[in-house]
Amino acid sequence: MGVLKMVMLKTLLVEDNLRLQAGLKTGLEATGAVQVLGAVVRGEEALEFCLACGPVEVILMDVALAGAMNGIAAAVAIRREYPRLPVVFYSIQDDDAYYRAFRGAGILSHYAYVRKSNYLLPEMIVPLLRDAVAGRSFVDADVEERIQEVRHRDEQDPMSLLEPNEQMVARMLAEGLTNEQIAARLGFRDKRTISRTNGEIYAAWGLADSSSDEKTARTRAAIIVHTGRLIRWDAENGDSYTLNPRGDWEARSP
Repeated sequence: MGVLKMVMLKTLLVEDNLRLQAGLKTGLEATGAVQVLGAVVRGEEALEFCLACGPVEVILMDVALAGAMNGIAAAVAIRREYPRLPVVFYSIQDDDAYYRAFRGAGILSHYAYVRKSNYLLPEMIVPLLRDAVAGRSFVDADVEERIQEVRHRDEQDPMSLLEPNEQMVARMLAEGLTNEQIAARLGFRDKRTISRTNGEIYAAWGLADSSSDEKTARTRAAIIVHTGRLIRWDAENGDSYTLNPRGDWEARSP
């Protein structure tokens, strides 16, 4: 009887530490379960590799990368071209921005997100790759705790979701200034700059659905600034909700 040959996972490795990249490639291929088809250091290169060579079966991706595009952004760009292409993220960086980016990416399946220090050995990585390919999802407990911590803090402090210039515009908007007045105060010649900034504020605060009604979105944004709490509005009846201490949305008192 012939010996059944194990089907190897065709993998793209994205790691900007070249020594670690080489070690991971050697270690993963030594398991006999992985074939590393490519190894790159930037998210932009990962996207280019997939577009040029066709999608691999799974990507092993560091979150903190050289270049402008981090691992989360790279995965979003790649999965836009190849929906739900499996990705296993790992990172040693404990940065709120990465957890916030992961939440905003809306990745639902075919992934894992783990802390590098907990899952560095190839024999621990291979099961994650296989699970991602099978459509499952996994988040390391340490990472999940930090994701929820950032989520809760962001939803309690809406200003933390805005960039500094957006925060200034939001506060002036809440003072009742028009786009022209805000543009004049900030030294912009084109008031359309403020309209674009308003759009980013509405999107960050979940008001994009009402952005077609500028007055509604603007009023709700002003309420959020004045209350200092993120508020959600029901699209049908206009009821408003805020987070309680347990992290659940509940109706606001009249």
